[in-house]
Amino acid sequence: MKILLHTGKFKDVEKSGVGRAIVHQKKALDLMHIPYTTNPDDDFDIVHINTIFPESLMLAKKCKQMGKKVIFHAHSTEEDFRNSFKLSNGVSPLFRQWLKLCYGSADLLITPTEYSKRVLEKYDLGKEIIPISNGIDLEFFKADKDSRKRFRKKYGFSEDDKVIMAVGLYIERKGILEFLELARRMPEYKFIWFGYTKPALIPVKISEAIKNKADNVYFPGYVDSSELKDAYAGCDLYIFPTKEETEGIVLLEALAMKAKTLINDIPIYDDWLKDGVNVYKAKNIDDFEYKIKLILKDKLPDLTEEGYNVVKERDIKKIGYKLKKVYEYVLEKDLINK
Repeated sequence: MKILLHTGKFKDVEKSGVGRAIVHQKKALDLMHIPYTTNPDDDFDIVHINTIFPESLMLAKKCKQMGKKVIFHAHSTEEDFRNSFKLSNGVSPLFRQWLKLCYGSADLLITPTEYSKRVLEKYDLGKEIIPISNGIDLEFFKADKDSRKRFRKKYGFSEDDKVIMAVGLYIERKGILEFLELARRMPEYKFIWFGYTKPALIPVKISEAIKNKADNVYFPGYVDSSELKDAYAGCDLYIFPTKEETEGIVLLEALAMKAKTLINDIPIYDDWLKDGVNVYKAKNIDDFEYKIKLILKDKLPDLTEEGYNVVKERDIKKIGYKLKKVYEYVLEKDLINK
């Protein structure tokens, strides 16, 4: 069994969750000693596709013609495409049709969560959908004794500063407007947002909000995983005000780093994250403000160990095992059908 892990146009998704998922898959396959290639001219049995570019669909169709099995990793939905880039809401119905074309070309779909599986089942794709987390590399995402110090020194924060961080693209869906409003309401705290989006793709409303940000907000842009790891360790609170996700790899990273965490109370997290048990949730911006203050004043119990226990079940080694089982299942189904 050999896998073609499709990485075409990787540079276009490298700084997104999809790019991070591809890196995780490589690591998972390596850990499980599953032979794979990224070269479509090599021999292989299954192609595993993460992107939804036209060349992704063309590759899927070509592989089907060659008698290869096709797995599409369904990271995207119409629901999480809305409120993202310029014109996204206007073209979201067309985006849904495109997703149906891409996903419909597969023999089987993998999607990160039970929630995203339920969303995709409403698309009437007629394909089996298996939920498998994108996973987290727990060997990598752990702090060392100097992580906090490095982060604070790099960005000029003192030990007394209370620092609140978030990670994501500059899009409305990620909750960036709420983040900026929270910073305006709480000038006594520092707010730092990691991530980057090409200016041409950013809606005017978001660009204007960033330009007029409060003085206690910092936008360092995209940073690599090592620097982000220091930020999780060095901040006082990680917040995730996103309004729609298929999983949220950055949330897994924050929990793995045992950062105090406050997330938006949205349906995707109902199944596996419980408010006041392994994470804190906020229902609206006022609730975010209220709970931020309680957490930073140590008036709520520390749930970082409980959050870490959640991501332990999504360790990259366990994900590799699940991927292996899916690959074997697809090939076995093919043999039975023949």
